Amino acid sequence: MEHFIVSARKYRPAVFKDVVGQQAITNTLENAIENNHLAQALLFTGPRGVGKTTCARILAKKINSDGNEKEGEDFAFNIFELDAASNNSVDDIRNLIDQVRIPPQVGKYKVYIIDEVHMLSSAAFNAFLKTLEEPPKHAIFILATTEKHKIIPTILSRCQIFDFRRISVRDIKEHLAEVAKAENIDAEDDALHIIAQKADGALRDALSIFDRVVSFAGKNLTREAVTENLNVLDYTWYFQVTDLLLENNIPQVLVTYNDILSKGFDGHHFIMGLASHFRDLLVCKNQETIDLLEVGEQVKTMYFEQSQKTDTQFLIDGIEIANTCDLKYKSSQNQRLLVELCLMQLASLTFQGEKKKLNNGRFVIPPSYFKSEKITTEKITSAGSIVPKIPKKIESETEADHNTYRNKDESENIKASEPSQEISKEKNFSENLISEEKSDSGESEKVIERPQILAERNAKKVSALSLKSIQKKQEIKQEMVANQPDIENLPVNEFSEEEMQSAWKEYTTNVESDGKFNLLSHLTMGIPKLDGSIIHLEFPNQTIKTEVERAKYELLGFLREKLQNYDIDLDITVNEIAEKQYAYTTREKFEKMKEMNPLIEKLRKEFDLDI
Repeated sequence: MEHFIVSARKYRPAVFKDVVGQQAITNTLENAIENNHLAQALLFTGPRGVGKTTCARILAKKINSDGNEKEGEDFAFNIFELDAASNNSVDDIRNLIDQVRIPPQVGKYKVYIIDEVHMLSSAAFNAFLKTLEEPPKHAIFILATTEKHKIIPTILSRCQIFDFRRISVRDIKEHLAEVAKAENIDAEDDALHIIAQKADGALRDALSIFDRVVSFAGKNLTREAVTENLNVLDYTWYFQVTDLLLENNIPQVLVTYNDILSKGFDGHHFIMGLASHFRDLLVCKNQETIDLLEVGEQVKTMYFEQSQKTDTQFLIDGIEIANTCDLKYKSSQNQRLLVELCLMQLASLTFQGEKKKLNNGRFVIPPSYFKSEKITTEKITSAGSIVPKIPKKIESETEADHNTYRNKDESENIKASEPSQEISKEKNFSENLISEEKSDSGESEKVIERPQILAERNAKKVSALSLKSIQKKQEIKQEMVANQPDIENLPVNEFSEEEMQSAWKEYTTNVESDGKFNLLSHLTMGIPKLDGSIIHLEFPNQTIKTEVERAKYELLGFLREKLQNYDIDLDITVNEIAEKQYAYTTREKFEKMKEMNPLIEKLRKEFDLDI
């Protein structure tokens, strides 16, 4: 088996003209060598994989070349590479200083390349200062680092600094095309462009990705193979989503987003990519800014065609909404809902009909729009979901109910008679729904119970963040109890106080197992007293009474079922005197004990005790 050499090593540049994307630095170094104007301490800084070590090796080889050397001479005896990540102590620097004093045996200069120099300790930096400032004439130091800010200023002031920049996507793509040609690989332009984008300005990363994709796809490198292997969200998804947003097709947009998630892509990555897609469409709007679009020629045509269909204001608002979603994504508790709400807002930007205003001032198309026959057959069905047709009679009444609720939310003063009118509308709605089912199937089947409709509809209209909502929820609870159907032959068995105490203890055990320790302390504070079918509870303050009343319905349900007596009820009272006599502090406890036995005070005085 032939030994495989990775492309990053096989195609490493041997001369300055082959270095990709660093023309300013390579030209400066060449001119410095030709004019004998080269500093003895150089610092190469920049991101990973942009050519720092490569340029250092080329420089070390070139300054020792006089034109008479053999072909392939690499002057290995004159080039010393030191990894500062593993040799960062003072002793390592002292050994280096001792080697510097020895002149070269072949060539003119000894070049010391110290990689990852920011890993040196402070003591090692200080030990290196004098030698770096006044090295021997035959020594040249080239320091390389990705984190210049970690190097102490005294070192920086002694070096000539060269800042390497990230390599552009176009330069990386052109270099990958040359490598593919040399390896006899048929690579699509879009495939190479995706690899160049994924490399994020690092040519070494691009070549590593190229080797990986070639191992996966073979000699034919396609865009589909690259996106599948790198798990990159293909730009065709963004074109498809944008078309659906322009059509105001919220159902299909949500289905498409679900497909994206099912393929393993992150919602945050999707929303960031959608914002970038809107930015690219906005760039295509003007001929002067179209050069800012870093895509292939084929994709650039697709961007230009879609940009002609989109309005500039839609793109600006879309970027703002998507960027807001991006900022809120990590702090959101329901990240999928956040992205779906963002997509619904985007799909509603160009809608001309009625919109529902949200708390943030944005608008969303109401669900009633998608209940029309046209949208049901053409839009929702195209997403692959089966949606039954809604009878026109029910649909009109649903629309009327929607308008009633909307007007009710916008009004500030609600008359007392409106709830009864609304209940009658709900009743008519349920009756019409039942009659429609009878006419269609020929069978008498009750679909929805009236109390259930009332509870569900009212629960949707109540906010949980206001005092008014708490009162409304209490009214709903009372209404549900009042509208419960009459159930005959409920058991009303007699029971003793011992049986009641036993059932009470069993309930407190269940409360403790559920982790409701606050309620447990309230229920075990006193002993419940039985009077007929009424259980009397007495608490020292109103706060405890309120807490117990919240669990009243659950407690009653347990006791009624356990004791088989549905006449049981609770009577909860507050005893102000008991509240005053309730012992909290050490002094209060002592006073309580003194009331029970006055001799305790005599005992305290006799032995001069403190409380």
